[in-house]
Amino acid sequence: MFKGKVVVAQGGGPTAVINQSMVGAVLESRKFRNIDLVYGAFHGVRGIVDEEFLDLTQETTHNLEMVAETPSSALGSTRDKPDLKYCQEVFKVLKAHQVGYFFYIGGNDSSDTVRIVSEEAQKADYDLRCIHIPKTIDNDLMVTDHCPGFPSAARFVAQAFSGVNLDNRALPGVYIGVVMGRHAGFLTAASALGKKFPDDGPHLIYMPERNFDVDQFAADVKATYEKHGRCVVAVSEGIHDASGEPIITKLCDDVERDAHGNVQLSGTGALADLLVNAVKKKTGIKRVRGDTLGYLQRSFVGCVSDVDQREAREVGEKAVQFAMWGDTDGSVTIHRTGFYSVDYQLTPLREVAGKTKVMPDAFIAANGHDVTTEFLMYLRPLLGRGMPDAYRLRDNRVPKVLNK
Repeated sequence: MFKGKVVVAQGGGPTAVINQSMVGAVLESRKFRNIDLVYGAFHGVRGIVDEEFLDLTQETTHNLEMVAETPSSALGSTRDKPDLKYCQEVFKVLKAHQVGYFFYIGGNDSSDTVRIVSEEAQKADYDLRCIHIPKTIDNDLMVTDHCPGFPSAARFVAQAFSGVNLDNRALPGVYIGVVMGRHAGFLTAASALGKKFPDDGPHLIYMPERNFDVDQFAADVKATYEKHGRCVVAVSEGIHDASGEPIITKLCDDVERDAHGNVQLSGTGALADLLVNAVKKKTGIKRVRGDTLGYLQRSFVGCVSDVDQREAREVGEKAVQFAMWGDTDGSVTIHRTGFYSVDYQLTPLREVAGKTKVMPDAFIAANGHDVTTEFLMYLRPLLGRGMPDAYRLRDNRVPKVLNK
């Protein structure tokens, strides 16, 4: 065991359970006598560079437990994507504060940051244990069975589309819902868990793992509308054509890009509006509506999976245990061991850092716009207890008298 301080930070998009991981790491760290103090960095690695720390050693256990139950990132987050120079500054601050353990809760970019900081500490022959704690609603981290944060977001998406389906059945038309997911379609696919009856929506599900053709999309919508008298569609924000170009750039004249050069997909309703217009134009269907679930998916209060809460807490605890009892840095990964039970392992950072997992072919239906039973079986236990069901009246029609 190293002696020194602990720094915990949160990076990337918030989730409904990310504070469980933070609190798990904090409370577990406070159990070890070799730990002097436990700090939380405000706004991720940016807070480390700016030396914006909160002394969590002084926080009461009760309040930490209350924070754990609260969605979003209590320490604040950042979208900074550190390069080598940035990570050298992070390491410089950690060393100056005599930090012996660095726990970073985040997704792909965060895991890569941990990798670089770990390598800098090794070069300097400085005792610093660096552990990545997984988090992302996109569910796109390598090696791990699933990512904390995804089940709760998936639960929200499934329930949202269940409600949309009821609305669409009462007032038939075409509904298009855009779901988060730049490269991986796990969250969009979760919309299928809201279906109860064979003709329930979403009738069409489009994920970035398959190429998207606007003309074929319009034809699919028209065929579904003619079959059911309505059509509910779930679309990933990251859908792209055969060349890899995002569909939003093909339909929109002016697209926004972030600091990393990525096309802005979240926080705008542009794609939904553009697809609505395309369907109207190409099919002649008049009642076509679109929504973008946007940031509601990430930290929605009151729609949290109990399984997700438990596992998010445990990956934080296991990160500390791996750090204290092991002799290597790494990323905590979840491994399914039964119909539903899990185990935790410490995976080398190079196997996770900066890489993206996508939906396996076995989860995507042959037609390219639906999911398989295998995916439903994969996701169902993650959503937790108390998933609501939607019922309908039986079709016991009364014979017509005047209009036979």
